[in-house]
Parts: sequence; C-alpha cells; structure tokens
Amino acid sequence: MSSRRRFYARPLIATAASLVVLTGIASAAPAATPATPPAATLDDTYYQNALGKTGTALKSSLHTIISDQTKLSYSQVWDALKATDQDPANSSNVILLYTGRSQSKSGNGGDVGDWNREHVWAKSHGDFGTATGPGTDIHHLRPEDVQVNSIRGNKDFDNGGSAVSGAPGNYTDGDSFEPRDAVKGDVARMILYMAVRYEGDDAFADLEPNDRVSNGSAPNIGRLSVLKQWSQEDPPDSFEKNRNQVIFDRFQHNRNPFIDHPEWVEAIW
Repeated sequence: MSSRRRFYARPLIATAASLVVLTGIASAAPAATPATPPAATLDDTYYQNALGKTGTALKSSLHTIISDQTKLSYSQVWDALKATDQDPANSSNVILLYTGRSQSKSGNGGDVGDWNREHVWAKSHGDFGTATGPGTDIHHLRPEDVQVNSIRGNKDFDNGGSAVSGAPGNYTDGDSFEPRDAVKGDVARMILYMAVRYEGDDAFADLEPNDRVSNGSAPNIGRLSVLKQWSQEDPPDSFEKNRNQVIFDRFQHNRNPFIDHPEWVEAIW
C-alpha cells in the first residue's frame, strides 16, 4: 500500500445560516442556526463528570454521558440527515461526505446519482446492520453518493490507493479508503465516537478501533494511528460543530465529545 503526506487548506464552508424544520418531509424554509454552547458551559453541565480524567476512566465517563440519547428508526434517518448535513449556502440541498457535492435533499434513494445513508463505521464491522442503535446513530451516518458509498463498502480507513471516480481527493485500494482532506478529521471523530458509545453493554458488540485494516466482520475498524493523525490535522470546523449541535438539540440529544474536546482523542488513545 502506498502512502502520501499532503498539506491542505481548511474548507471554505461558513457556519450554517439556516436549518430545515422536519415535519415528516423536510422543508426548504430556513430556520435559525442553533447556537453552540461555549465549551465552559458544556464542561459545567454535560461533561462535568468527565473532567480531569484520562485513559479508560475518561472513556468510561464519556460512555455513560453520551449513552443517554434518543434513538431513531432507520427511516427517520433520512429526514434527520436533511437537517444535520444541510448545505449552508442552499437550504434545499445537503453536502455529501466524500464527494463534497451539494445535492438536492429530494435526490435520495438507491439509484445511480442518488444519495443514500453511509455508515462511516461500516455496519458489518460488528454485524449491527440497520438495527436501532448503532445502525441508526446519526453521529456516524452521513449522506453520500450511491456509487461512491458502494466503492467505500466496508473498507477500513487508511492512507493510500487509487483515485476514486467521481469523488476527487478520495483514494481506495483493496482493503482501505482514504477520504478527502476536508473531512478526514470528521471521519476519525465519528469512528472514535462509536468506539466510546458502543461498549458491548446494550446487546450490541463492543466496537473498538485498532491499528489494522481488513478487519472484516470483527467489531473493529482501523487504522487507529492514521485516524488520530487525521483528527489532529483536520480539527473540527463550523460545519461539523453545527452538525453536532443539531443532533443534540433536535434528534438524539447526545453529543460527539471529540468535536467539543478534540484533545480527548489523545487522552484516551
């Protein structure tokens, strides 16, 4: 497997100026952007019991905190993604994760050219499918082009490979997928969220990152060392922070702690 080191600019995406109101079918009418609470406020309330901890103690505390959530059905995910991933410049569209393309919210489905629901933690890694729980957790579900989603499949994440057709800046080979630079950190933080949220105590597998690829159906995804690097090189931007807030305010009412505290990646792993 080849590897490359590339330097890149932060994406020029402004904080979302509007969000849709979901009433079963997404509306294009703009609504006020939810305000992200200051870190100090979150630390005084939501993360209070995690402060000052590291390693397994921090991971355990965060697991307890973020496990308090509202669960969605798989069909509800469609409308949720139309709000969480809304294009800040066009309230009728969503931004696709790997391609970065802005596409009509109504263009979702299973046909060529549609967008569908990408499980960033591949659902076969732990065999949870689309079951309510990890299979419907929108902290790791993102809109993506049907064909690009298929190319990624259930591959682990790593650097290297050949260019992905229709998705500039993405690369893949036989056992791994490398997303475009602008969302590398997003991918890493989604994977690590899943590893903290699902610890094997709720009828689902204990999901854990490791430093391998070709994990198959094991409840693991790699490559951890690369994911940690991606999280450092691509810190949370306004789009990712807003997405975290929308999930908290309107849907699951839990947060991805690695968006609020990126330093906790190193504190745990």
